[in-house]
Amino acid sequence: MRNYATQMDAARRGIITPEMKAVAAKEYRTEEEIKELVAKGQITICANKLHTCIDPNGIGSMLRTKINVNLGVSRDCKDYDIEMQKVMTAVNMGAEAIMDLSSHGDTQPFRRRLTSECPAMIGTVPVYDSVIHYRRDLATLTAKDLIDVVRLHAEDGVDFVTLHCGITRKTIEQIRKHKRKMNIVSRGGSLVFAWMCMTGEENPFYEYFNEILEICREYDVTISLGDACRPGCLADGSDVCQIEELVRLGELTKRAWEKDVQVMVEGPGHMPMDQIEANMKLQQTICMGAPFYVLGPIVTDIAPGYDHITSAIGGAIAAASGAAFLCYVTPAEHLALPNVEDVKQGIIASKIAAHAADIAKKIPYARDIDDRMADARRDLDWEKQWECSLDPETAKRIRNERKPEHEDTCSMCGKFCAVRSMNKALNGDHVDIL
Repeated sequence: MRNYATQMDAARRGIITPEMKAVAAKEYRTEEEIKELVAKGQITICANKLHTCIDPNGIGSMLRTKINVNLGVSRDCKDYDIEMQKVMTAVNMGAEAIMDLSSHGDTQPFRRRLTSECPAMIGTVPVYDSVIHYRRDLATLTAKDLIDVVRLHAEDGVDFVTLHCGITRKTIEQIRKHKRKMNIVSRGGSLVFAWMCMTGEENPFYEYFNEILEICREYDVTISLGDACRPGCLADGSDVCQIEELVRLGELTKRAWEKDVQVMVEGPGHMPMDQIEANMKLQQTICMGAPFYVLGPIVTDIAPGYDHITSAIGGAIAAASGAAFLCYVTPAEHLALPNVEDVKQGIIASKIAAHAADIAKKIPYARDIDDRMADARRDLDWEKQWECSLDPETAKRIRNERKPEHEDTCSMCGKFCAVRSMNKALNGDHVDIL
């Protein structure tokens, strides 16, 4: 029986939890280091006390950069078996978190299946589920209805919830006054904005934040403070709506920590490359080092079908500059619900970005596998190269589809291979080309 409310509560009382021990072992850190950083809020361990099959991970800028995968059915694509196939693909490829963003049908059985079977952190956006759960139009829902869905998700074992607490009725006037190109592109943010417009009431996730903190403390649910005003195009990057909301998220972070509730803060969005580092540093200052969770950032608006690449570029810069958690983006972004292959491509792109950033940040042992790959390439040892590959199946397939004449070469260079020539020359052997 645990004698602490949350991971942060335990850390502040000097208790090293099993989850902290697991994170310390994975990150090559001492248990004391992890405990101290959890106590400060600079590491979050998302682990609902009811999610008993979780394989704990820590999220923080000083740790390995973690990856989240968004899944879930929609009215147009409603096969939960396919979504579970995506979940297992994501977990097998090393994703540390799954967000169920389902917006159709009976969502609870799938959510409960995730928290009973999936070892990854599970996140949700309760406002998505509110209309589905009550089967009523958004304008008819009360503030209590919306808060009760947060409790429902906590009871179902969800490890973190994205709540768009940082927009208020003041935001309505800001959006109208500043004439953004893309207005609000956050799905949850747009729902909260619309609810405020239709009801004339204040954002319930802001107004009743203390009640939400009590729920999250009871189940040890991490709040992912959603950025409703994240930029949806380059033109809106770093504008007054985005930054003003970030200031409010900093205030809410402090309030959550006062109740020993763990927090992540969500960030952009679409953003020019030259603004990314400054945004990461600004968030770290305003939110006092709370882990930063970014979608991309997507660094150009003109690549539909390739936004896993535009996102990976921004994600690498963001993580190297202090972001702790990357939400993957797939080739289907802006176009369709991703299929299994889209999920795979999105995960690979995000993992490349995360790993590149970890090397830049000098995360302990991050570069070791790159050094092993260099040794394997020098030795022309293809089997060891597969062992070092993020996606060995694809690498093997490409080589096998275009087999070289000689096994110690590839079909690009053949006997002109620089590695082969250098090995032979340094060994005193004749370098045969023809």
